[in-house]
Amino acid sequence: MDDLSTKKCVPCNAKDLRPMSDDAAHKLISQVTGWNLVTKDGTMKLQRTWKVKTFLKGLELFKLVANVAEAEGHHPDLHLVGWNNVKIDIWTHAVGGLTENDFILASKINGLDLQQLLSRKAGSN
Repeated sequence: MDDLSTKKCVPCNAKDLRPMSDDAAHKLISQVTGWNLVTKDGTMKLQRTWKVKTFLKGLELFKLVANVAEAEGHHPDLHLVGWNNVKIDIWTHAVGGLTENDFILASKINGLDLQQLLSRKAGSN
């Protein structure tokens, strides 16, 4: 299996880009530790949550993720719930489902050094 973190997202306007099957998504999920497959409103997405130390640390996490997303040309939905709960949803909006791009972005987010931003309390990811 190819290392997703070394791949580059392809443009979402590619004519042959289609949502992947549930089976394909379940095969790739093992390559993005900490992420979960969720279905919302009939759309399969990748989702991950973190508990950060402070509200500002949550915004710092968003900035790090935003830099990766811009470099890849693939943008997740970022949520800061309460003052310290970060949730990221990734799916390819243009096709209404998951593509390899989503797993590539999740893998690159996993490669970020976030430890200085995260709460050390039990249950944090």
